[in-house]
Amino acid sequence: MYKGLLLLSVIILAASVGLTCLGYHAVAKWAQGLEGARLGEFAEVAEQVRQDVRRKLDEFVQTEQQRPYTDYLHYYVPDHLVGGESSLPRLRSPLAGQFANGLACGYFQVGPDAEIITPYDAREPGGQTDADTLTLQVRKHLENLTNNLLPVIEARREMPTRTSGLPTSPPGDQALNTQTPSGPEAARNNETEAPKAAGGRRKAYAIESLQQQSQASQIVTQDRSVAFSNQSVVEQSRRSAAQAPPRPAPERIQNQAGGQTAPAPAEKQTARDSDDSIVQIRIEPFVPVVVPGAGREPSIFGGQVFLLRRVQIEDRRLLQGFQLDETQLVAEVQESARRLIREGMAFVLPQVGRGEAGPGKVQGPPAYTAILDFGFGELILALREVDPGWIAQRISELRHVYVGTTTVVAIAVGLALLSLWRATRAQLALVQKKDEFISAVSHELRTPLTSIRMYAEMLEKDWLASKEKACEYYGNIRQESERLSRLVENVLDFSRLQRGRKRYDFRLGDVNACVADVVAMMRPCAAEHGFRIETDLGQIAPVRFDRDAVAQIVVNLLDNAIKYARSAGDKTIRVRTQVSDGFIIVEVEDRGPGVPPRQRKRVFEPFYRCPPRDAGEGSQVPGTGLGLALVRRFAEAHGGFVEIRAAHPSGATFRVGLATCL
Repeated sequence: MYKGLLLLSVIILAASVGLTCLGYHAVAKWAQGLEGARLGEFAEVAEQVRQDVRRKLDEFVQTEQQRPYTDYLHYYVPDHLVGGESSLPRLRSPLAGQFANGLACGYFQVGPDAEIITPYDAREPGGQTDADTLTLQVRKHLENLTNNLLPVIEARREMPTRTSGLPTSPPGDQALNTQTPSGPEAARNNETEAPKAAGGRRKAYAIESLQQQSQASQIVTQDRSVAFSNQSVVEQSRRSAAQAPPRPAPERIQNQAGGQTAPAPAEKQTARDSDDSIVQIRIEPFVPVVVPGAGREPSIFGGQVFLLRRVQIEDRRLLQGFQLDETQLVAEVQESARRLIREGMAFVLPQVGRGEAGPGKVQGPPAYTAILDFGFGELILALREVDPGWIAQRISELRHVYVGTTTVVAIAVGLALLSLWRATRAQLALVQKKDEFISAVSHELRTPLTSIRMYAEMLEKDWLASKEKACEYYGNIRQESERLSRLVENVLDFSRLQRGRKRYDFRLGDVNACVADVVAMMRPCAAEHGFRIETDLGQIAPVRFDRDAVAQIVVNLLDNAIKYARSAGDKTIRVRTQVSDGFIIVEVEDRGPGVPPRQRKRVFEPFYRCPPRDAGEGSQVPGTGLGLALVRRFAEAHGGFVEIRAAHPSGATFRVGLATCL
């Protein structure tokens, strides 16, 4: 049995260790999953910001792409009018009064002769004064275009063409993108290196809104008189300009489609007087051009970003465009990020030093770096944790719970194994006691039966010396029969108690009379072993009790006294009854060796027999070990108790308390 128990214990311990390791692995995986889920939230926020910024740029580009080419002129002839030039009215451009419009600022048009016109030309009569803010902005803008953008356009006269004969990108686009960054571009690179070195996950998010291949060219039709009247308006405005002498420029721009020069505007109109009355105008999509401008503030994109488009009116080609307002673009990105970030997150734009850091300034490297790639440059969006330690704190709390749970489980498993071992030992001890009980019962049954058989044979064969001997033999037969009856009754009572089938018959009666009858029955047996029984019965009123159970209590106590006090010098057994604190007390006192204090509880356990003090450790008196166990069970059935007290000068007093109210 111990081998099987040991094997079971090893299996349980191995399973517990395995589950503990799996639990620790599960906690580690949960921690990784929590970090991955949080990183996924950052990536999802970055993608949402990209989609939102792309939507804004798509709307902006679409609006600007649909803008009529005449809006870039400071005066134009309305498209819906027809007739002679002298009868066509001129209107002010709707962009004349505002330098910035959404993400665009500084609209302009570059003609074939490299002349720049704007919707807000301050040189027109009735224009703004020199002190006007718009006038100052326009003059500064014209100076910037002349000094920075036009040289790039002139450097790229030979342009690759699309299938329609128009260039695929504005002048200077390819040349600029192949240059090594310097000046503001180098400053931008230095700014973007900081987030890269700070750590965190990085991912590029492309925003294709300003990519030329994502847009389509548009073809519009216009009355020929209106189209050439608008060109005449431009020519007249140039000739009437009184401020700022015109910048020297080539008289003609090479025809990109056929390689021939384009005639002057007046010649074009004369040559086409006989043509159809409808003119097709081709407007190419916008493409970005990054131009490092001298003396400009460092740009986050390495230079000024211009959006340019080709406008072709028959063989006349124009460049129209505007400068991208970086400040407004950054503000739009910031607004999208502020609206879309989630709880516990903060963001910052390292290139411009603007962002939102939640309830306090968030320090440390970003948790996630999103690179918004606009095609012409990048804007870094660094996402941070407001509380960087919250994941570690949650993981720590989970590990504490896991350790606590594991500890409780380990204690429970240990206690279970300990209980299993103790129960096994108890079962083995019980088996041993039962074996001893069977041996003892066999001996106890054989002894009286042998005596009865011997006396019966002697009487049967008339081996009697006198009638007195016959009476003695008959008495011995009766005593052995009573002894045998008591033994059988104890075994049967214990069996009934174990199975829960013991039935008690509580009736009103006299306890002293029951005790006196038992003493009278036991006196011959006691006298045979040299004992004398004395009684001291107190005044007890009739109470309800089970007569057979109380009689069995007294019989077993007297039988126990006779067994253990045989070697005593004083062979007097005293039986007393009294009432105390609501209990009827029945005491049996002997002058034997007594019961050691450490065994006073064990003697009431089934099958336990206390060895005599004057014998060896393994020595035991005859008996089955059930007598005192039945005494305790019967006393408890009467709502009472049992206890052992030391008698003076020697011996033991067994006290049984029976409740008076049942």
